[in-house]
Amino acid sequence: MARRSKVVADFDAAVAGIQDGSTIAFGGFALPGSPFNLTAALLRQGAKRLVCVGNTTGGPRKPRNPDIGMLVENGQVAKVICSFTAAPRASDVLPFTPYYERGEVDAETVPQGTLAERLRAAGAGIPAFYTPTAVGTELAEGRETRVINGREYLLEYALPCDVALLRCYQADEAGNLRFRRAQRNFGPIMAMAAKLVIVEVEEPILPAGAIDPDEVHTPGILVHRLVHIPPAPAAIWPSLKETR
Repeated sequence: MARRSKVVADFDAAVAGIQDGSTIAFGGFALPGSPFNLTAALLRQGAKRLVCVGNTTGGPRKPRNPDIGMLVENGQVAKVICSFTAAPRASDVLPFTPYYERGEVDAETVPQGTLAERLRAAGAGIPAFYTPTAVGTELAEGRETRVINGREYLLEYALPCDVALLRCYQADEAGNLRFRRAQRNFGPIMAMAAKLVIVEVEEPILPAGAIDPDEVHTPGILVHRLVHIPPAPAAIWPSLKETR
């Protein structure tokens, strides 16, 4: 039986069918690994009432690349779950901030390591876990804690997602992924946590099996749709380093 291709024609085809109310994980840490082209396609696609999961809501820098903040501005987001809801400098204001302050979008701040573990737990079938992170802070107020071996821990729940949007360096037609350096960040665990994994790929997509198994960071069984990123200006390449 011939293997069904996971390669789709373009970014719009890649995000087709994403439903209103979906929980979507966005890979990336600042520039590396951020799925700017898929995010732009989601802006065009227009799904509403989304729950967006990511490291941040985006940055204040200009010109801006497509990010969660743009989805908020476009009226597509009900809630954001992330580690940073504020800009790193007090003088900067994220586009997301005024929408949150007006009550137009909800937000849940999760420590970065806890966010990663909640995603990993979802992929591993672990419904919840205890962590000492955030104990004694506002993030733990009104929530379940337990003392284990004399230390207090906070109960955290797994974070399953409907969709993950990722960016990687290389992929083969079977969906095996290879990330480049810091680009890996949340990608592999988001792929574990999501039901539908969509990836924009920098290099031309390779024949199945062309990537050395020892260099595969995310196996193809977790990946559903691949789209090759064409050269600029037809697609978004945020830095020269990522084009090399």
